[in-house]
Amino acid sequence: MFHVARRRILAALTAAAFALLPVAAARAAYPEQLIKIIVTFPPGGSADTVIRALEPLVTAELKQGLVIENRAGAGGNIGMTAVAQAKPDGYTLGVAPAGALTVNPHLNAAMPFALKDLAPITLLAEIPFVLVASANIPARTPAETIALAKAKPGGLSIGHGGNSTAMHLTAALFTHRSGIAMELVPYRGTAPAAVDVLAGHVPFAVLDIPASRQLILEGKLNAIGVSSARRLASLPDVPTLAESGLAGFESVGWFGLVAPAGTPADVIARLNEAFAKALKDPAVAEKIRTLGAEPAPTSPEQFGRFIQDESAKWGKLISEAGIKAN
Repeated sequence: MFHVARRRILAALTAAAFALLPVAAARAAYPEQLIKIIVTFPPGGSADTVIRALEPLVTAELKQGLVIENRAGAGGNIGMTAVAQAKPDGYTLGVAPAGALTVNPHLNAAMPFALKDLAPITLLAEIPFVLVASANIPARTPAETIALAKAKPGGLSIGHGGNSTAMHLTAALFTHRSGIAMELVPYRGTAPAAVDVLAGHVPFAVLDIPASRQLILEGKLNAIGVSSARRLASLPDVPTLAESGLAGFESVGWFGLVAPAGTPADVIARLNEAFAKALKDPAVAEKIRTLGAEPAPTSPEQFGRFIQDESAKWGKLISEAGIKAN
């Protein structure tokens, strides 16, 4: 009886082991089908361009194609909601903008998704901004800009690329840290903001580098300072706002790759490996830098901590400055 029982136990364990083999094989084979990436920006923007630059290398690394779907609107909330509600199997990912993850939750009481609904994979790129002035404005430095604003309290304005965007928060951080009152004027993107500051309709604007670099180099706009912690290779002669009197000032836009919460850890690790490798490719990195962005691959854990830190930073500013959603 003992030998019979032992044989039955061994047979059951063997059967169970074989039953698990298809599951293990399926996990090991990821990805087995096309991977959809939801981009929360319109086609042609920086995030869209970066993902399309990464696509061939990631496809070669994963041996599976990527399908890029642009789903813009509501400051990134529409696309991020779709990702958060997707099946957590690694076949639906999203390009998350800074605003949707770290600004919108502080401005909207009823968010359609929460940070806990998303799993960070990697930061993709950071995008610094530049504070510019119209050519007819007698200000060339942050100190001169602040002095001019204090001489005309409430009489000057700063254009930016839209409410709840990183450019909006950068402009708000500048006025808040400087202790000045300036109207923050939203535009539908950086291009119309650049047109108006160029024409002198608004005296100042916070712009991204692609929208402003050539105008600065041609002397049509005066660069007051860049918002990054270090000077930019694309504008090496423009000082940072931090080195120009606003110690510790740093504000950059960014976007990263996320998956639905609950996506298996090994799938997250595989995706992180593939995208980080592509971001470090010299040709891809150079293309990203021509957009005025900087490749910024991280581990999933680093990206998660970064999101939390950014959320705390902007939440504090929004509260102290009384910024409201429009």
